[in-house]
Amino acid sequence: MTVTDPDLGTDQDKPQLSLGTAAARNLATTTKSTPQMQAITSRWLLKMLPWVQAAGGVYRVNRRLSYTVGDGRVTFVSTGADVRVIPQELRELPVLRAFDDEAALTALAGRFTQREFAPGEVLAEFGHHADQVFLIAHGKINKLGTGKYGDQTVLGALADGDYFGDQVLTDEQSIWEFTAKAVTTCTVLALSRQAVSELLGQIQPLREHIEQASTVTERAQNPQGEAEIELASGHEGEPDLPGTFVDYETSPREYELSVAQTVLRIHSRVADLYNEPMNQVEQQLRLTIEALRERQEHELVNNRDFGLLHNADLQQRIQTRTGPPTPDDFDDLISTVWKEPTFFLAHPRAIAAFGRECSRRGVYPSSVDMGGQLVPSWRGIPVLPCNKLEVSSTRTTSIMLMRVGQEQQGVIGLHQIGLPDEYRPGLSVRFMGISEKAILSYLVSAYYSAAVLVPDALGILENVETGRED
Repeated sequence: MTVTDPDLGTDQDKPQLSLGTAAARNLATTTKSTPQMQAITSRWLLKMLPWVQAAGGVYRVNRRLSYTVGDGRVTFVSTGADVRVIPQELRELPVLRAFDDEAALTALAGRFTQREFAPGEVLAEFGHHADQVFLIAHGKINKLGTGKYGDQTVLGALADGDYFGDQVLTDEQSIWEFTAKAVTTCTVLALSRQAVSELLGQIQPLREHIEQASTVTERAQNPQGEAEIELASGHEGEPDLPGTFVDYETSPREYELSVAQTVLRIHSRVADLYNEPMNQVEQQLRLTIEALRERQEHELVNNRDFGLLHNADLQQRIQTRTGPPTPDDFDDLISTVWKEPTFFLAHPRAIAAFGRECSRRGVYPSSVDMGGQLVPSWRGIPVLPCNKLEVSSTRTTSIMLMRVGQEQQGVIGLHQIGLPDEYRPGLSVRFMGISEKAILSYLVSAYYSAAVLVPDALGILENVETGRED
């Protein structure tokens, strides 16, 4: 008899003397791994955030009363290449914050004219008469001034949604306090002082509001915008001491716990017959929870209601100096969260871009130990990877720096423990029953949110280029 041995792939004239490996494999126990999942990441944000119990599903952040006005960004609409400002968005300008006459705002918005500036062009020059209000629809502009020793220095950067020159509305004699120079191609909307004067002559409510706003004395406040606490120091004798009190916000921000849920379905036949050597229900549940945690971290970063990218104070957002993330940019970011910063959070591509910029300058950041794993750091602050800080189609992203913890008035995570059918803290797995098709159902729920206790706990470096070619 001729035997074909599948293991050797040849015909043998001699009879088979022993059991072949193909047949033996049917009786052997295969060494196997648990189910693998490529979407699982390190999830550093979930690990590093201190999690605080939010009883009742709500966490209220009480703060000192602040008198901040006009710290928002202006929003635009575009039709092709034409850009227009949304009339109600003009209330982001401090002088118009309390003005709600929609017809007057519409008329004012219609007087703005669109202008384009190339890189290097000057929009306004220090010391010259200020005669225009500028709204930046797109692009980046540097504010330039004179340093202590007479050299030119960058005072700050303005980008999409920012504005300057709004003092023109109340003061006809004002001058530019800095030089505004385009870094990139810029699209701006400009409103001349002449157009303002014409409107004030035509629209009485607007004229009365501007006149009143120019005579109002601002409430005393500290550099952070909080109501000033009157104190006396360094005095002698028995002068009258100032009286004071600490005022609070009357409508503090409340964070409600968000939820991520799914229904896990497993056929009873699978659960009954295929549970060796691995429990099918446990493995299905493990991978489902991993996906739920990935979604949780994504929401903590990107959710428009409580996500950190959208809850950072606008005064805590800065622009890169040249595009790629440089050591100078990281130092600028540290200056926004200078009180006990805990860690940077960046997309792996942004970290790689930062490494290239460091190598270009001959700077080699050290590493720090994070639970037995070495991670890069800058100024001793860990730089942790997070792919939830997405890279745009133009290969730009954002980098976050935060201080965490309640005692440090930082960023905290919110959850509620002690849930019915709790499987892990803040996560429950509830059996929903068996259908007529013999399918078991489990409701898997995770409850979470995040809160920024004070604005300077979170800083963001925006428009970080990850792929610029040399």
